Amino acid sequence: MTHRSRTRRLALLSASTALVTGGLLPSATAFAAPAPVAAAAAAPTPAPPTTPPAQGAVKTTDPPSGITAELPGKAKVRMGAIPMESGSVDARVYGVETPAGATGFAVYDMPGDQMPLEDALKGFVDAYGLTGGGTLTSDNVRKTTVDGRPALDASLSGEDADGAAVGSIRFISDDDHLVMALTYGPEKNEKDLKAMHQQLLTSLRIP
Repeated sequence: MTHRSRTRRLALLSASTALVTGGLLPSATAFAAPAPVAAAAAAPTPAPPTTPPAQGAVKTTDPPSGITAELPGKAKVRMGAIPMESGSVDARVYGVETPAGATGFAVYDMPGDQMPLEDALKGFVDAYGLTGGGTLTSDNVRKTTVDGRPALDASLSGEDADGAAVGSIRFISDDDHLVMALTYGPEKNEKDLKAMHQQLLTSLRIP
């Protein structure tokens, strides 16, 4: 991939991610985004989980991919399309806002290796600035694997109209999808946010 092509893809991902994920970040709820609908209405009746869900957790399914995760409430889904050189890529974001902050996951219908996970992270951080919600930076970036799939974890910190905010993010590269897991909220709720994110990561299942 040439530098120009990589930069162009990154810019497109940044702009489109801002549109699709705008509603998942607490400080960006006013940003124009596709109208949300109840995720449960879009998902088929799930099969009983092999392990009991956490108390208050709602199993949320992305119907096209079968990817599931347990969220702390009934999720809303935002849908959008990312223009890429090879054609548009559909994306869906399932998010829940809680008193502590927001958490959820996104599914991009593209092979995970189509874009380096480091670029996906940079694209997301850049996208936050496009929402006009404040500043965002990532640190403590570390590579890992999830069920043999390449993954990238990072910590997030930012500043918005409500003050300091923190969060965690994970990107997972699958053969058919790029998956993002995100938890973000006020810094004062950092302990609760970390617990929510761990529950999200533990429950996330990619067929």
